[in-house]
Amino acid sequence: MARTASVQENARRLVVGGVIAGAAASVVMIAYAMVAAATYQDTGFFTPLYHIASTFIDPKAMEASMQHSMAGDSFYLALGPAALGMAIHLGVGAALGAAFGLLIAALRSPRLAALPLGLGYGLVVLVVMSFAVLPVVADVFDGGKPISDMADMVGWGTFSLEHLIFGLVLGLWALLQSSPVQARRRATASFAA
Repeated sequence: MARTASVQENARRLVVGGVIAGAAASVVMIAYAMVAAATYQDTGFFTPLYHIASTFIDPKAMEASMQHSMAGDSFYLALGPAALGMAIHLGVGAALGAAFGLLIAALRSPRLAALPLGLGYGLVVLVVMSFAVLPVVADVFDGGKPISDMADMVGWGTFSLEHLIFGLVLGLWALLQSSPVQARRRATASFAA
């Protein structure tokens, strides 16, 4: 009975931590996407946020951002669509982080597997989002080609790197969860309780 409670507590801790790590990973991911958009893609700093928001709203902000960037203004800001895009990205990242936390809890993988597991998870997310989730979401919410073909529009190289960054942050978090210092802290906390 105590073993079951311990396993459940560990799973709960990893899911909650995964939510936070997934949100943090999505921030790092979108930061890279925004820098890429403002530099070598030359589409505008906030364009990735508008691109995500165009799932639910008209893509006017995304198009305007790209036009401003072509005219030399890479920092066109439409606050509402940018906030919506960030909220969507944080929510999806948090949900995917929770799923990663469950995966870590179920696998009880060795510490050295955390980074490769995170990177692999990022690639799985890339494939599932690109070929299943985004096309369905585009159909359901009438997001059209900007959503269904997001990887093509962003560029597969950049889109892949974004997802590897997401997975890397999750893998680093998982590595910290399995560190000897973390294990000692949990043991001390459970002993004191």
